[in-house]
Amino acid sequence: MSIKDKAARCCAPVLRSRLRRDDADALATAFKAIADPGRLRLLSFIAGQPGAEACVCNLVQPLGLAQPTVSHHLKVLTEAGLLARERRGTWMFYRLVPERVEALRQALALPAETPPAKRSA
Repeated sequence: MSIKDKAARCCAPVLRSRLRRDDADALATAFKAIADPGRLRLLSFIAGQPGAEACVCNLVQPLGLAQPTVSHHLKVLTEAGLLARERRGTWMFYRLVPERVEALRQALALPAETPPAKRSA
């Protein structure tokens, strides 16, 4: 199953259909999580790393945020399902969850326009 298919199963597109309450709740949680400049920068930084993952030890300095702030943002993004984490030794590694990021993109995608029907003369 492709990422696009998995994203479509997650939440209905906002602009193309009526949302069920559960879909709206899931999307709202994810959109709230990314409604912070620090969290957007974290997602962008992690997405730009090889394999779209990064060690927590590499996240504080490039973003110029305090370690407790970075930890809080990572927790919010993880709880929203946008990041997954894995312990390797003493370090935590965070990686994007492509299906969740794609679900956000798909939720706001405009409906494809259908070309006007040709008139016969």
